[in-house]
Amino acid sequence: MGRVIAPFGVRGWVKIHAYTERPANLLDYPVWWLGHPGGWQEMRVEDGEAHDRSLAVRLEGCGDRERAAQLKGMEIAVPRSAFPPPAEGEYYWADLVGLKVVNLQGVELGRVEEVLQTGANDVLVLQGERERLLPFIADVIRRVDLAAGLISVDWGEDY
Repeated sequence: MGRVIAPFGVRGWVKIHAYTERPANLLDYPVWWLGHPGGWQEMRVEDGEAHDRSLAVRLEGCGDRERAAQLKGMEIAVPRSAFPPPAEGEYYWADLVGLKVVNLQGVELGRVEEVLQTGANDVLVLQGERERLLPFIADVIRRVDLAAGLISVDWGEDY
């Protein structure tokens, strides 16, 4: 959801780079998990302000600049249970990663490795026999079946 960039001021606030489309939306979640692959800790958001493409946040237990500096570089996660359900036909990117992608002819094109946001539309990055980039648009994406772990696409094998 974001990353701690640096301490912000002398009273324990931290500057956050949010990965969300609207950075201020991250403030809607009162509990964050901060950490890295080696370990995570739950922290409560006590206060926060939106600043253009970043946030300034005071976290519970972080009362001075020294403690804030210890958080630099930590990733921010939010419990999945806190997310609202997506609207019909919409998906969280995290739900798409790992799904198998098969075209209308039954050819497996690969698995979704990541999703990129571009100016025009989102793009699925597939890893298989080779890397493929597929636009996540209605003309290409025919069906997403999360339960089956499958995305059906109208996309040629040689594209």
